[in-house]
Amino acid sequence: MSLSELRAENEVLDIFCNLVSIPSPSLKEEKVIEWILDFCKKNGIEGRCDDYGNVYINVPATDSSKEPLMLSSHMDVVGDDSPVNIYLDGDFIKAEGRTLGADDKVGVACALMLAKELTPYPTLPAGEGVNPHGGLEITFTRDEESGMSGVEHVEFNKIKSKHILVCDADKLGQLQISGASYTNAKITVRGLKGGHSGIDIGDKTRLNAAKMIAELLAEFPQGAYYTDETGVITSCNLGAIVAGGIQNSVAAIVEKGIKTNDYITEIMKKTSTNIINTLGMASYSIRSASVEKENELKNLMQSIVDKFNKKYEGLAEAEIEFEVHLLPFERAKDDRIEKVHTKACERAGIKNDISSFHAGAETHIYCHNKNAAGETFMPVLLGLADVYNMHSAAEKVDYKTIIKGYEVIKNTFEEFNK
Repeated sequence: MSLSELRAENEVLDIFCNLVSIPSPSLKEEKVIEWILDFCKKNGIEGRCDDYGNVYINVPATDSSKEPLMLSSHMDVVGDDSPVNIYLDGDFIKAEGRTLGADDKVGVACALMLAKELTPYPTLPAGEGVNPHGGLEITFTRDEESGMSGVEHVEFNKIKSKHILVCDADKLGQLQISGASYTNAKITVRGLKGGHSGIDIGDKTRLNAAKMIAELLAEFPQGAYYTDETGVITSCNLGAIVAGGIQNSVAAIVEKGIKTNDYITEIMKKTSTNIINTLGMASYSIRSASVEKENELKNLMQSIVDKFNKKYEGLAEAEIEFEVHLLPFERAKDDRIEKVHTKACERAGIKNDISSFHAGAETHIYCHNKNAAGETFMPVLLGLADVYNMHSAAEKVDYKTIIKGYEVIKNTFEEFNK
């Protein structure tokens, strides 16, 4: 079957293909915003845009005793604004020579399809033809890929829903219920005396900072620090160490304009070895989906530094600083969505995968904000299709999983409203 035949046969695939055919790099989403708002107008769906360009869709409740549910997806993609020519390769939809944009236009397409199905025809009384529900809210954000500025500008205080399904995971059936923070740890070690590596080498009060930072870092944890049944919750990763007599070497690279894919080797060519070094620095990333475990890890790292300073008092000193870049998305105590999604997947004939993800997403912003009723949002990250090689020219999506993903999101909405 050709792609055009598939599109004619299945509306959610047609919506998806229309969306990915419109290039929408971060902060250049105007054309896809226009298409979405036009789709809403043609289908009698209530849609609007805020001052930042985020799109909001509202399908009114047919049963005021039930809670509303919100879906969220982002409209921008990794890639430029060059034409997108899509084609079918077996079970996969691809784009010629560029990113496809299945991340996150699968989510946008499924949300639009659900809004259309839930919106009554003009000739029908409100709510006729659909099961009673508490309303559907949809938010489509800009600029998720380059800075998440779109979700930071969302009009949170106008949203009625407490539960948010962020449809942005990359595998069908995924339900990710927590996500890691991102914190930088910067460590500095100073030797209080320098010296010549020959003349002063016998002076035991002249400690080499490059050696000292290596000793200190050997005590730090590396890799997964805490895991549970959902995966890695807290981790610590050494990013870089800079120490030793590299000043002349770096200056030469800058002065000569040397360009290489291996700056480490280039720097090592002219490092100075005749100095008892007085400065060493290192950087770490800390990721955690648990505030408690992140604080535990930070306290451990600080205690190692304190122990070092006590051991080498008067000879060397170390310090550690923590810089928080993204707060964690912690697992909610309310497991309603987990139960609802499990039933929704069972109805669709698939098994869901409930896990934690060790990275950042828009869930991290939602969970630290409140809705119109002053309730803290309870987001999860949902997968509606199998997307491969995201953010690359080899990106592809299994079209059959998009069809099944729409079935899952529709089932989820129905189960939520039972």
